[in-house]
Amino acid sequence: MKDFINGLPKVELHLHIEGSLEPELMFELATRNQVRIPFESPEAVRAAYQFTNLQSFLDIYYQGANVLIHEQDFYDLTWAYMLRCKQDNVIHTEIFFDPQTHTERGIPFDTVINGISRALDQAKKELGISSQIIMCFLRHLDETSAFKTLEEALPFKDKIVGVGLDSSEQGNPPEKFARVFKTALQAGFKTVAHAGEEGPAQNIYDAIEMLGVSRVDHGVRCIEDETLVSQLAESRMPLTVCPLSNIKLKVFKTMAEHNITDLLDKGLCVTINSDDPAYFGGYMTDNFLAVAQAHPLSNSQLAQFTLNAIEASFISDEDKANYCWRVENYLSQHVRTH
Repeated sequence: MKDFINGLPKVELHLHIEGSLEPELMFELATRNQVRIPFESPEAVRAAYQFTNLQSFLDIYYQGANVLIHEQDFYDLTWAYMLRCKQDNVIHTEIFFDPQTHTERGIPFDTVINGISRALDQAKKELGISSQIIMCFLRHLDETSAFKTLEEALPFKDKIVGVGLDSSEQGNPPEKFARVFKTALQAGFKTVAHAGEEGPAQNIYDAIEMLGVSRVDHGVRCIEDETLVSQLAESRMPLTVCPLSNIKLKVFKTMAEHNITDLLDKGLCVTINSDDPAYFGGYMTDNFLAVAQAHPLSNSQLAQFTLNAIEASFISDEDKANYCWRVENYLSQHVRTH
């Protein structure tokens, strides 16, 4: 199983690039940029990664982001993640970034997007990994801030495929940003949104109906509503599930209790992703292994997570067909070998 997962081509659709900031790089950038952080060592940072809920994670997440100041910092952050993608056999990734986390600190929008996109362009050339960029609005901030951020993104439409919605789900329902998302859709952006992680199943309905999303990020609480589960299965609305994140943030107590395999068995378009891997203890291969160790899964089921992610991605139909062929060829080769 481990060998099969290691070699399996993977596609990641739910990754916050700021959440891939490893403690070692955090310290390197803090020193380079002369930024004080409330930790004495990388080990002290890791020791602080004991979260009780989403908010306790976000508090430390935003502290870490303070070391990101220059375009080179965002390049270094993204390049380090792409090297992990190569290691984990990720063939395509669609990454989130949170411009408001940086523009609120006075960092220009173009500094952020140019650093990220430069690393992704290099990864395409040197590592053979394709990618897309999705800009997320911070839902704990107001609609006015989101509209301002959308305006800032318009000159970079060639680099940004879609917009998303992240941060604190509690108290910040989808309808708060319905007008922003309508404007984004009119501007030609794809839309996605975090829903049904710490918030109720109703947030999933609302994200689909009010925000016009092409996929739901997390969505695991859909299981509370049988009608919703049936609708998600029938429509093939993708759920970008993040198993290790869900355990770390107490959405489920243990991986054995996680519902991802139930959702797969019910025919939903569920995918495996790493969310904020530096904080939650695992990149793509780690997440696949954690699920497979807790649930009996066949190689075909494991491959289906990738096939679902290809289906849910924002790449061309031609690229989707090519990537599906790679996965199915890998699966058939493994069957013949064993």
